[in-house]
Amino acid sequence: MTRSPWEGRELGTRRVSWTERDAILYALAVGAPADRLDLVYEERLRVLPTFALTLAQWAPDALGALGAFDVATAVHGSQHLLVHAPLEASGQLTTRARVAAVRDKGAAAVFDVEVSCDRFTATWSLFAPGCGGFGGERGPSAPRRPDHPAQHALTVSTHARQAALYRLLGDRHAMHIDPEAAKAAGMDRPFLHGLCTLAASLLPLADALGVHPADLVELEGRFAAPAFPGDRLGLAGWTDTPGAAGPGDRAVRFEATADDGRALLTGGLARFRTTPPDRTENHDA
Repeated sequence: MTRSPWEGRELGTRRVSWTERDAILYALAVGAPADRLDLVYEERLRVLPTFALTLAQWAPDALGALGAFDVATAVHGSQHLLVHAPLEASGQLTTRARVAAVRDKGAAAVFDVEVSCDRFTATWSLFAPGCGGFGGERGPSAPRRPDHPAQHALTVSTHARQAALYRLLGDRHAMHIDPEAAKAAGMDRPFLHGLCTLAASLLPLADALGVHPADLVELEGRFAAPAFPGDRLGLAGWTDTPGAAGPGDRAVRFEATADDGRALLTGGLARFRTTPPDRTENHDA
């Protein structure tokens, strides 16, 4: 097997910081209601772990800027997040990024961009047409849908301003706000960020499991199609997932679909801690 010259490429480090205002804005942007004071009020604030993905967004953008792929055609294929410790209401971190793997899909390649620090490890899988055929490994296949009925049938209600809010957290690609840019990307109107849809799905899932969304310890999901602001999404969840949860954890596999039946998120897995987290006050790593 031949390795891509991009595999193992270091993308550098980035010092990132945030305030409680950023964490609250994030919670509102992914659909937290105003009465969830533990998510939107600084006096009781618990930071949603997926907020970490906004702090690490610089890394996939950096790889595109280096010319690894055509940024106009590459798409965000899937996301993985492993939480090592909770984020405080405000703080700063040093994050390091690298190209962990490049998988050969024939006509395309998948670049795995890994961002790590003491609080989390996040991996973007970017599907890049025209970059395959170098003789590398294809990588693992997509996870299978559970072969039995879902235990949870839930709803994710998005709102018309959701993409406009979410982009203020760092992903300011024009296709999420500008109709002309969305049309150039093949969509008839601006659409939600995949990471916003993924994070929004966690709120009803956590409620259904009887856990707090801030106790998320692992998340993964594949982006099959974009949702649009204002869409009402159907969410199916399977909680009997052998091997998915460790001692003291609860796990759910899930999928999200649009009103017209389009698959939006597939292969989803969310794992939550059910024991009290180890809270560390100093986030300066």
